[in-house]
Amino acid sequence: MIAPLEIPVFAGVAPLIQRYDGFLLDLWGVLHDGERAYPGVLDCLDRLLAAGKRIGLLSNAPRRIASVAQKLSGLGIGPDRYQFLMTSGEAAREAMIRPPDPWHAALGSRCFHIGPERDHCLFEDVAGKSRVGDPESADFVMNSGPVGYEETLEDYESILQRCADRRLPMICANPDLTVMVGPLTVICAGMLARRYQELGGEVRHHGKPYPSVYARCLERFGLPEPRRILAVGDSLRTDIAGANAAGLDCALVTGGLLLDEVGGAWGELPDPRRLTALAVAARHRPTWAVPCLRW
Repeated sequence: MIAPLEIPVFAGVAPLIQRYDGFLLDLWGVLHDGERAYPGVLDCLDRLLAAGKRIGLLSNAPRRIASVAQKLSGLGIGPDRYQFLMTSGEAAREAMIRPPDPWHAALGSRCFHIGPERDHCLFEDVAGKSRVGDPESADFVMNSGPVGYEETLEDYESILQRCADRRLPMICANPDLTVMVGPLTVICAGMLARRYQELGGEVRHHGKPYPSVYARCLERFGLPEPRRILAVGDSLRTDIAGANAAGLDCALVTGGLLLDEVGGAWGELPDPRRLTALAVAARHRPTWAVPCLRW
């Protein structure tokens, strides 16, 4: 059996910039940890812009663009450091306003929301849709994730079962299974959606790794040759799989979700053999790998 080629690992993105005109960056695990920007990130963004590169941000945050932009500004990542921002929450909201297919068009008007109050912005100015307080009154479910960082999948078993008993279709506004918040690993809407499917529920996801959100981003880049855009993320399942499917080169940041699996401390170069083994097992291969987003 021929061993798979090791994934090239670089200490930062500087050796890669001549290959690309634009960089499509993930947020959590790449730019910040939910509480602060990672060391080197602001400097890297500034250097990319100074080199004439376009920067787009693509997040599986289940919130509207304005809400996420405000959060980023509080971390020092203001709109002067990127050209555009797209979120899975914005994509989910757009699907309620302009249904992209018959499944979305048939959802009905009454929505039961699983998620925190801060995600109620998903329903702002959405004509013909209203939130209801229980599954028994609903036509469909909007799933934006758990209410609290400390909650577990088991905390949602009962409510998911009630939704499944009524065969309610579910929109998942964040396909991520987990995310890093400081040192904690927190479950996301994708984890709830996966359990809902196990219970027999029907789900449509918006965000990475699904093609429609990449098409939106390429439009915002000005429809360049896809190979001139580098996608950067920390998840093989969403960031790398989505980039692979969209025909984009991609760099895996190993200091986010995969830090424990690749070994070493944050900011250290990963072991290429361990990294390659993870990619082979996941069947999603990054073009490059970097320990973190730095120059």
